Amino acid sequence: MKQGCHSERSEESQLSDETTETLRCAQGDKLMKMKMIFSCVLLLSVATAWAAPLRIKLGTLAPKDSSPHQSLKVMGEQWKTASGGAVTLTIYTDGTQGGEAEMVRRMRIGQLQAGLFTATGLGMIDESISALQILPMGYRSLAELDYVRQKMGPKLEARLAQKGFVALFWTDAGWVKFFSRRPALFPDDLRSQKLFAWAGDNKTLGIMKAAGYQPISLETADILPGLNTGLIDVVPTTPFYALVGQFYGPAPHMLDINWAPLFGGLVLTKKTWDAFPPATQTAFREAAAKAGDEIRAQLRKENDEAVEAMKKRGLIVHALTPEAEAAWRQMAESIYPKIRGPIVPADLFDEVQQLLQEYRVGQK
Repeated sequence: MKQGCHSERSEESQLSDETTETLRCAQGDKLMKMKMIFSCVLLLSVATAWAAPLRIKLGTLAPKDSSPHQSLKVMGEQWKTASGGAVTLTIYTDGTQGGEAEMVRRMRIGQLQAGLFTATGLGMIDESISALQILPMGYRSLAELDYVRQKMGPKLEARLAQKGFVALFWTDAGWVKFFSRRPALFPDDLRSQKLFAWAGDNKTLGIMKAAGYQPISLETADILPGLNTGLIDVVPTTPFYALVGQFYGPAPHMLDINWAPLFGGLVLTKKTWDAFPPATQTAFREAAAKAGDEIRAQLRKENDEAVEAMKKRGLIVHALTPEAEAAWRQMAESIYPKIRGPIVPADLFDEVQQLLQEYRVGQK
C-alpha cells in the first residue's frame, strides 16, 4: 500500500516537473517572440521616421581606397544602420566632382550634399576656417594644432551653420612639405620656380605674387601633368599625397619643413542635416567623429611611411638646417600682415596666436 502511494507520488512529481518545464519553455518562447516583435517595431519606427529614402552624395579629393575613403565608407554603413536603411552614402573620390571650389558650388545648388574638404575648400564657405591652416610656420607641433582645433571648433561650427553648412568632424593630414623639380632649400630658391596654388584661392594667389613668387593656379588633377610638362616646378603637399599622386617622380626633391598642417573637415548642407530625424542625429555624429579621428591618426602615420617608400624610389630628402629654418620663418612672418584681415579675419588670427601662446606656456 505504501509502495503504491510512493509510486503515485513519484508519477505526480514527474508530471509536475514536466508541466513546469513546459511552462518555462512556453514563457521562453513568448519572451523570445516579444523581443523579436520589439526589435521589428524599433526598426520599423526608425524607418518610418524618414519621409523617404535619402541618398547623400559626398565629394572629396581623397584617393579611391585610401584610408580616408575607407573610414568614410565605414561611416556610411553606420549611418545606414542607424537610419534603418533609409540613408545611403555615395562617395565620389579623386576629385571626380571637380576641385574643392567646384564641389562647394555643387553643394550650394544641391548636386552634392556632403564634402570632405581641406581648409582651402572650407574657407570658400567661410573664411574663418583658414585660421587653422593658413599660418605658415605658425605651429611647432601637431599637438598645438589639436589644442587650437579643440578650442576654436565650436566657434567655427557656428559660423558654418550661419552659411547653411553643418560640420561633423575636423581632421588633418599632417604636415605640408615642399616637393620640387630642383632643390628649394631657402625661400629665395622658390622665387625662380613656378609654384602650385589651389584653383579658386585667389586671395592666397595674390599674396604669393606680391611676395615675389610665381604661383600657378591649378586643379589637383592637373598637378602631375603640370610637373611633367614644366608648367609648375614646386608642389606644397603632404608626403602621403605626393606618393599617391606620384609627384615625387618629376619633383624628386623634398624639403623636410613643417610648413603648415593640411587641415580639413567633413561638412553637410544644413538642408540635408535637417532631414535627419533628431533621434538618429546623435548616432550620425558619433560615427562621423570616429571617422575623423581615424583619418587624422592614419594620415599622420602614413606620411612617415610615404617618405620611406619614396626614398626607395629616388626621393631626395633635404634636411632643414637652422640657417634655412630661420630664413623660412622670417619669410613666413613677413606675410602675416597680408594674411591677417585679407584672408583670415583679424579676430580669429589673433585668437589662434593667443591660443598657441597659451598652450606653450602650459607646456613649460
